Amino acid sequence: MGQLNYHHLRYFREVAIEGHLGRAAARLNVSQSALSIQIRQLEARLGHDLFDRVGRSLVLTEAGRIALDHAYRIFTAGDDLLATLRQSSTTSPPLRVGALSTLSRNFQLQFLRPLLETAECNIVLKSGNTKTLLADLETLALDVVLTTEMPQSGSASTFAAQKLSEQPVGIHGRPECLNYGSLTSLLSNEPLILPTESVIRAGFENLIANLDIQPRIAANVDDMAMVRLLAREGAGLAIAPAVVLADEIASGTVMTAPFDLEIMEPFFAVTLPRKFPHPALRDLVQARFSDAPEKSYSGG
Repeated sequence: MGQLNYHHLRYFREVAIEGHLGRAAARLNVSQSALSIQIRQLEARLGHDLFDRVGRSLVLTEAGRIALDHAYRIFTAGDDLLATLRQSSTTSPPLRVGALSTLSRNFQLQFLRPLLETAECNIVLKSGNTKTLLADLETLALDVVLTTEMPQSGSASTFAAQKLSEQPVGIHGRPECLNYGSLTSLLSNEPLILPTESVIRAGFENLIANLDIQPRIAANVDDMAMVRLLAREGAGLAIAPAVVLADEIASGTVMTAPFDLEIMEPFFAVTLPRKFPHPALRDLVQARFSDAPEKSYSGG
């Protein structure tokens, strides 16, 4: 409790509930004088009177009402802590999910959908680069990290990375921009929207080296939602998994070129082995996802 005494707060709460020093003392099994001393010590620590005496009753002051509100929250947090460590809690804490900033929003929704449909707990989402997210995972600020990259060796922590899915990377764009007879012609003549995501970037660089071409890159983008938007608006052809543009492909606004790039983008759930993992995490990580989700999220 730092500079506050936990027992002082407990005694104060009981007096506030009873509104009477003697009844609270009997309930706590302490002497009335000892209880009075505890309350005075808390008032001295806070610098405010917590009670006004009205007749034979004790009535909370404004400072007392504020202190009681905080005391309830403190004791509730303490009860939650005990229940969590005893693994007997009936409520789940928020699931804290980190996601690589270039990761498809559709895929993130696909991962979280079972939890969203049951509303078992709140979800906290954070995006960033792999290094930052894994650092948060190590400090227990995150429960899981969704990424397309395997954690690099050399960390003091032992991460567990489970592959959730693997999807082919294709070329997607306006139908009128895909009328080419070969992959080489398509990539040589149409502007491209290239994600900065490392797996796609490395595969694409290898592809154009093998084809011996110098494509025109209209945009290098670190956000899959922006990749989707630019492709939808006709700014260029997107090099991405189909899940990124699932809505546009379904509506016919965007089509996928009939060429195999031989690039696969994996999706991993990275966790850190813990004695007290989040209760909802196991089922989510063990789920498997199809390459063509039934629904998609409009964020790309």
